[in-house]
Amino acid sequence: MLQGLQDLGAAYLSFMNPLTLLYGLGGALVGIIMGILPGLSATLAIALLTTLTIKLGTNDAILVLICSYVGALYGGSRTAILLNIPGTAANAASCADGYALALQGQAGRAIGIATSGAFVSTLIGVACLALFTPMLAEVALQFGAFEFFWLALFGVTMSGSIVGGDPLKGWLMGLLGLFIAQIGQESLYAYNRFTFGSDELSGGIALIPALVGAFGLAEVLTTMADPVERRIVDLKDSVLPRWKEILQYKWTVLRSGIIGVLTGLLPGVGEDAGAWMSYAAAKSVSKEPEKFGKGSIDGLMAAETGDMSSIPGHIIPSLALGIPGSAPSAVLMAAMIIHGVQPGPMLMIEHPQFIYHVVAMTTLASVTILLFGLFGVRPLLQILKVRRGILMPIVFLLCTVGAFATASRLFDIYVMLAIGVGAYFLRKRGYEMAPLVLGLVLGPLLDKSLRRGLVLSDGSIGPFFTRPIAMAFAAVTIFTILLYVPQFKTAVNRVKAAVGSSLRGLFARRA
Repeated sequence: MLQGLQDLGAAYLSFMNPLTLLYGLGGALVGIIMGILPGLSATLAIALLTTLTIKLGTNDAILVLICSYVGALYGGSRTAILLNIPGTAANAASCADGYALALQGQAGRAIGIATSGAFVSTLIGVACLALFTPMLAEVALQFGAFEFFWLALFGVTMSGSIVGGDPLKGWLMGLLGLFIAQIGQESLYAYNRFTFGSDELSGGIALIPALVGAFGLAEVLTTMADPVERRIVDLKDSVLPRWKEILQYKWTVLRSGIIGVLTGLLPGVGEDAGAWMSYAAAKSVSKEPEKFGKGSIDGLMAAETGDMSSIPGHIIPSLALGIPGSAPSAVLMAAMIIHGVQPGPMLMIEHPQFIYHVVAMTTLASVTILLFGLFGVRPLLQILKVRRGILMPIVFLLCTVGAFATASRLFDIYVMLAIGVGAYFLRKRGYEMAPLVLGLVLGPLLDKSLRRGLVLSDGSIGPFFTRPIAMAFAAVTIFTILLYVPQFKTAVNRVKAAVGSSLRGLFARRA
């Protein structure tokens, strides 16, 4: 316990220098701008900044990415309030009450409330991140090749629910990511797979060009294909929050912060789920539920608190288990791997201090959004006046430079273009790219763990099902897949209803 506190204090002190603080401010600023611009996302912000931070030290690079992650989700509430258009999917719950307040001439008040709620809730999530991640990582140290295989496979099964409403499309994209991860020389015997005689493909598909193509180029093509003009609600009142008003909703902040963290811990549940669940909980206990959707401060506070606190919640399983809970956290995990940090059970052995550094980074990110949210709102809103015909070519240029800069290979630009164009047409058909990245990231781990396990067991698959932790992961993975079968899901719901009825009857007789 004391050693953990000492490590956490050292992590905070390591970021207290001007250059590091500047990196954090810059990352948050870029994230907020990406969040403010409708159509751009936290996922795109992390993917682009991964290419721009490739030459930075590991801690500085990850700091920039985490600050951009937090900043993008926070920035998305600006357009939700002023345009009634969520900057990111997680800000959709903020539209109803935020835009209603803006139409009533209280846009500044709504932004101030959203800022204060986002700041406090992120700190709640940071506390949970510091407390639960080392505990979960200690348990994960007992994993071997058999457990790693099921862990990676479980992560891929989460691609059915990580985004969108069609699990089959998510699994197909996850399997496509697994296939792309197998291209090139395999790790044990350096045998070429799916290269078709191409020397370029022998090196495999690099992660950064794939990320930039799937999220950057595809986003540019999608945005340019559907430009829409929007009118901004004027910001006339002050954005500085009334602290008395914030204290009035302290229980909303605490309740929504906890809900956001808990939803973040569940793999496959995005930040938007934290916002909507917090909003629903606030409405159910409110004394004035009829105001929700018509300009309720309580509703806006709950929505913004729920989505922001889910960010540290998503980082916890990403660090400790290597299973991202949302699309941005999947790309963040890929960026960590690119920068030499392998999230998962071995993290506590290979980089024992890194978890505490992430806690310090997330704290710094919450402070930066508070500063920009209270003192930089009006200048940042000028970004909305930039025409997409100017902005999107700049983003495309960054995509091209980022894809080439990592290895100085022209082939990586071709990879970025191919994946980007393919992703554009897939997105038009309702296929999301986050499961593809999840398959790319977890593919090498699944492949190596399966073959190492078979070598250790002399070709027997028995240990994959008989070792205690492996057996538990196998059961959870199979159960998760079966839940998508309608008949099985109906049977599970019936059992749940029967058990619930029996428990209620038992408690009633005792009463």
